[in-house]
Amino acid sequence: MRITTSTPDGMAVQRVADSAPVDAAEALAAPAPAPLQSAVLQPALQAMREMPEIDQEKVDMLRDALAKGELPFDPAKLAGLIQRFHGSEQ
Repeated sequence: MRITTSTPDGMAVQRVADSAPVDAAEALAAPAPAPLQSAVLQPALQAMREMPEIDQEKVDMLRDALAKGELPFDPAKLAGLIQRFHGSEQ
């Protein structure tokens, strides 16, 4: 198949492709998994896809524990960890 495009200066350029252009949905779809991955990991991957991105129940439980003082919180330690994570150790 020949594909004709134009360059910024208006010149027409032809290219030869071995296959037809892919449909937009096909281009964005994830590549097919390898056979081993398909057989071994597909159940786990499917279970992960079905899980919510955030475990709201756990977030609520931790928030309540913090509010009740049941979960220790050290703001100085948190600040130090944030600084270390961002590479500004002091």
